[in-house]
Amino acid sequence: MSKTKKILGYLGIAIVTLVISLFLLIRLSTYHPAEIEAAEMSCPADTPKLKPGQSIKVMSWNVQYMAGKNYVFYYDLLDGSGPDVRPERKDIEATFSEVARVIREESPDIVLLQEVDQGAKRTDKEDQHARLLEMLKDQKYACHAQAFYWKGAFIPHPKVMGSVGLKLSTFSRFHIDSATRRSLPMLKQDWLTDQFYLKRTILETALSVEGRPQPMVALNTHLDAFAQGTDTMERQVATLSARIAELEANKTPWVSGGDYNLLPPGDAYDRLIPEKRLYYKPKSELEPLFTTYQAVPSAAQTQGPDAAKWFTHFPNDPTIKAPDRTIDFIFISRHLTLGNHSVRQKDTLKISDHLPILAEVTLQ
Repeated sequence: MSKTKKILGYLGIAIVTLVISLFLLIRLSTYHPAEIEAAEMSCPADTPKLKPGQSIKVMSWNVQYMAGKNYVFYYDLLDGSGPDVRPERKDIEATFSEVARVIREESPDIVLLQEVDQGAKRTDKEDQHARLLEMLKDQKYACHAQAFYWKGAFIPHPKVMGSVGLKLSTFSRFHIDSATRRSLPMLKQDWLTDQFYLKRTILETALSVEGRPQPMVALNTHLDAFAQGTDTMERQVATLSARIAELEANKTPWVSGGDYNLLPPGDAYDRLIPEKRLYYKPKSELEPLFTTYQAVPSAAQTQGPDAAKWFTHFPNDPTIKAPDRTIDFIFISRHLTLGNHSVRQKDTLKISDHLPILAEVTLQ
């Protein structure tokens, strides 16, 4: 073998080794959960169980990783031109206090939170789940569960360039038997982008019911936000609907709360300014859930002259001066009776770009 061939051979081996090493580095430093897996949870054995006939107050709230409302983040505008990449520490501290205040005042039994950071560069790698629990220890949320849907040691996006950690958090005053992370279908992209992209999920917690084999299930979720022009939202809603149908077939009571990033059926699409309609389809992908189950707010409540009282989203967009749409919901099983319900707007407009939804349900 000539000297040139030897050099080329060594060079080829070096290139292959480098490519394999890079592949392994990317794979090992990013997040790849199973389709269904146990979620992280904690629950003392002596935590009280739910009782038949008991009324339960549920809150669902996207807390926007405690960033507050003083920013227009790069992803807040459809063209990615938002100027901000992270909140200042003083705003994180103020938002923690406000989130804790509202939860304390509402005193829900079950809290479903979206966009809770842990290990993220943008929020100083703090564990926001643990910190909020500590701030609310007087509320006796003995049981809690969490599931990541974005996690990575380093995301090479020019507006990130560091670690990420974003998760769903569920707090409960009642005993949690189990917690499960159920993956949602991903936006279809190239292999490399997939490694670093969000892995949307459902965090399912099963709460014990005294004297009954069937638990009450709380589903916490945050559907995709950047899926325009694809069937991602239909596929994610179909996955959630299939799980709900299984629970219904087993006569298991459930609530499903979260940031669905979808409009309700009806005239919500037409009421948006043309630029904002680009995020959605004229016919809502959520229509099957509204048709089949109780919803807070209901489709009727989100239409007509009083629709604004049910708005849950106040975009971080300087052209939008007030909440302008409803994209967060709590869906409710046929085996639960819906009581008082509302969107808390009066003093939450400066806390997050989403407003908390509350629903009281009674276990039949």
